Amino acid sequence: MINKVNQQLIQRPLTWLITGVAGFIGSNLLEALLRLDQRVIGLDNFASGTRQNLCEVSGLVGPERWANFHFLEGDVCSQETCRQACEGVDYLLHHAALASVQQSISDPIAVNAANVSGCLNMLVAARDAKVKRVIYAASSSTYGDQPDGLKVEDTIGRPLSPYAVTKYVNELYADVFWRCFGLETIGLRYFNIFGPRQDQNGAYAAVIPKWIATMIKDDQVVIYGDGETTRDFCYIDNAVQANLLAATAQNPEAVNQIYNVAVGESCTLNKLYSEIRALLQPDFPHLRKATAEYRNFRVGDVRHSLANIGKAAVLLNYAPTYRLRDGLERTITSYMKKAT
Repeated sequence: MINKVNQQLIQRPLTWLITGVAGFIGSNLLEALLRLDQRVIGLDNFASGTRQNLCEVSGLVGPERWANFHFLEGDVCSQETCRQACEGVDYLLHHAALASVQQSISDPIAVNAANVSGCLNMLVAARDAKVKRVIYAASSSTYGDQPDGLKVEDTIGRPLSPYAVTKYVNELYADVFWRCFGLETIGLRYFNIFGPRQDQNGAYAAVIPKWIATMIKDDQVVIYGDGETTRDFCYIDNAVQANLLAATAQNPEAVNQIYNVAVGESCTLNKLYSEIRALLQPDFPHLRKATAEYRNFRVGDVRHSLANIGKAAVLLNYAPTYRLRDGLERTITSYMKKAT
């Protein structure tokens, strides 16, 4: 199905706005759309994204396709900036956010401003500009303390962090804008997306890039808890596919919905550590004797996370093409190329 969508987009270029375009997911969406000869407007304030990500995409797609990209440096907390960014846009992929549970605990006000006020500003701007559809980054953190087992979109628990609250509020606002103004919206609840251009550094770096960098440098990997915490790790190309399918879905029942974006397979942190170590070991022999250090569980972390992706499969024709090991191999290859 995604190949059919890609062909349709190549034949009929559209104008897309990506907020958070210099970030990990945003820059991968940018690369995919430019390769499909789409016109892309990108908005970012570099709070977490980097100019290097944009430079890398430029080199990968080439100057002719890069000419279809227009970048706006600005903040989604500015209503005027959002209004300008939405002019002439067909589809909005809203990914600007401070996407860290731990950062939301240390600075809940900043995270709320970026994630809640920023999202509301974009929804208003999209409504006023008559954008066809808004696809926004939701989060599996919304499930909160919902009992262990498959996470199904219609059943959530209480949020466990300020970050989770902000992402749930995004879903509520999107639903209201559909009901009150007829603005088409689709939320994608991401489950631990990983891949090239994900931040390897900093206090809030995601676990996979952080562990890869740590192992390569022969530093100590830290696992919070007993290592039996589980996650549904999802390679970035699967998330890109979900965005394109959501934006172009023709089935009316698919609109104004929330979808899990994952693989539908759980992995413990202990297993993840072993997988990454095994893939790196041929190039870094010191890892044969490496062991992880275990520390106390962190406040706000969900214990188990596993997605039911049946709804996305039925209504969006979503079918993940990369499992965990495939994604890890591609991710490690990407980081190794950068290091050499």
